[in-house]
Amino acid sequence: MLRKTSFEWDFDVPVNAMWRVLADTAKFNEAAGFPKHEIKEIPQPDGAVHFIARSKIGPFSLEWDDYPQNWVDNRWFRHLRRFRSGPIETLCATYEVFEKPAGSGSRYTVEIEPANLIGRLAMAAGMFRIIKHNFTKLADSAAEFCRHRRETEFDFKRPVLVSGATRRAQDLAARIEHSPYGHGLSELLVDYILHRPDVDVLSIRPLKLARLWRVEERKTIELCLQAVKVGLLRLRWDLLCPRCQIGKLAIASLKDLPDGAHCSSCNIDFKQEFSTNVELAFHPSLSIRMVKPGEFCMMGPMTTPHIKAQLTVAAGEHCSEEIKLAAGDYRIRTLEPGGEVRLTVTDNLLPQVSAGDGRVSIDPDKTKAGLEIYNNSSRQLTFILEELSWRQDALTARRATTFQAFRDLFDGDVLRPGDDVEIDSITIMFTDLQGSTELYNRIGDPQAYVLVREHFDILGSAIRENNGSIVKMIGDAVMAVFCDPVDAFRCGERIHSDIENFNQTSGKECLTVKLGLHTGRCISVTLNGKLDYYGAAANMAARLQGQSTGGDIVLSAQFAQDPAIGKLIEKYNPGWEAVQLKGFEQPVPFLRIPARAVIKNRGKLQSAPSAGR
Repeated sequence: MLRKTSFEWDFDVPVNAMWRVLADTAKFNEAAGFPKHEIKEIPQPDGAVHFIARSKIGPFSLEWDDYPQNWVDNRWFRHLRRFRSGPIETLCATYEVFEKPAGSGSRYTVEIEPANLIGRLAMAAGMFRIIKHNFTKLADSAAEFCRHRRETEFDFKRPVLVSGATRRAQDLAARIEHSPYGHGLSELLVDYILHRPDVDVLSIRPLKLARLWRVEERKTIELCLQAVKVGLLRLRWDLLCPRCQIGKLAIASLKDLPDGAHCSSCNIDFKQEFSTNVELAFHPSLSIRMVKPGEFCMMGPMTTPHIKAQLTVAAGEHCSEEIKLAAGDYRIRTLEPGGEVRLTVTDNLLPQVSAGDGRVSIDPDKTKAGLEIYNNSSRQLTFILEELSWRQDALTARRATTFQAFRDLFDGDVLRPGDDVEIDSITIMFTDLQGSTELYNRIGDPQAYVLVREHFDILGSAIRENNGSIVKMIGDAVMAVFCDPVDAFRCGERIHSDIENFNQTSGKECLTVKLGLHTGRCISVTLNGKLDYYGAAANMAARLQGQSTGGDIVLSAQFAQDPAIGKLIEKYNPGWEAVQLKGFEQPVPFLRIPARAVIKNRGKLQSAPSAGR
């Protein structure tokens, strides 16, 4: 007989804050003391996947059918398990959160069906009372965390550390701080590794750390890279499934990067895309902390926070759910292999969704402030509504390899010789020192060489601090790459500002830098043992640098068309020009920001905060 209990809590905490903590089902289950379990994914003839979980609690070996959770963001989730062995037949947990005048209310419902005498005795002995006590304690901790009165969401079981790990980690932190990449953050990282729950350290994402610690992303990226170098962390490259967006294959080096992989959860094969689904992540060194494999909860709301709704609908049925969505781009698909549709949401209006015959469609003439889903197929389907900005915490390979710290510390982590990966968008900068030949002739080789090296130091600092990296030096020229065009443009401004400052304060020969910027597609290859970039984008950036007259910034049309760049260059009122460039059939249009405009803006640059997000 199915037995059910509900308990409620009221807190002076907003709905979204309580949701972020209590809907983190993996972390909640770890704090509640539930053991990890293994998941076996069994493909079905129709392309769906059957999930079977196994674990052990005390003397009981448990096996159950684990069904994908259902949820609506900031409203409710429901998780059902049907057991094949053990004292329980079914277990279902439902959490609801709703607004109240003074904050929010939460309702937790637990449904249990005993399988045998042991299960019935456990229920009679007060299982629901124990669950309510433990869960209420966790909810109180969550509320205190949301009020900023405690550092962690819950009280977790003390992690299992390797003997001597604390002292070893502290020694390694000191070594990190003696490098250029510590930024005073190494003690925070050590505390995170030693004390955070398994869920947090299984995959350490530096962009998430930057948000947690409220520091520049570049600093946490450099910190983690240096932590790998000294032995505090280990790195891995995760190949993310483009549908479920979860890591399905982990490798230790780019040279082992495969062309693709299979996602057993989605039952699809997929290709690797260097720009989008190859992620650099970190985990503790085995000399510090052993993290056992396994899951605390499969596919929970906060495991995939980009998924705003996940709803299972029976064949021939439909469902309707209220939901509040921020304006932006979204995708609707099914968990099962099939079609997908993308849409832009404004004013929280969503079109009617339907699925059938392996496809998903929307009816733009039928919209409402919520989800209306029709399953017109002959089988049960799980519908997913997700944001397309899911990669906010994913440090992609494209971006990771454009950081100077990566090149400085891991110059040997390169693609296999002969391999190449296509990058859909990268910003390339070429610079050259104007009049360097005359400089050598005028003051002599030794003095000129010193000046050239100082010029390289100025460029190197500006490039690194604006999230870029130097790919190579060709004579007095530099090729650099950036993931974000805004970083590249700010770097160009910074270079001219720093060179002008050098000219005014050094008492030496004045230097002038020529500079060109372009954004486009290219391929990344290994050349001379290092990652390099080739293609039309690299050629264009080099040619545009040749059009620079010195002290100015030359921008390609593609670069200037980026909306964020358009806002940055408005103040300069740049002029359009066109020129016939070698290797290009038609005259190439470009923008030039004159040197006088760059120098005029120099005072603002020096007083502005440093680059980085």
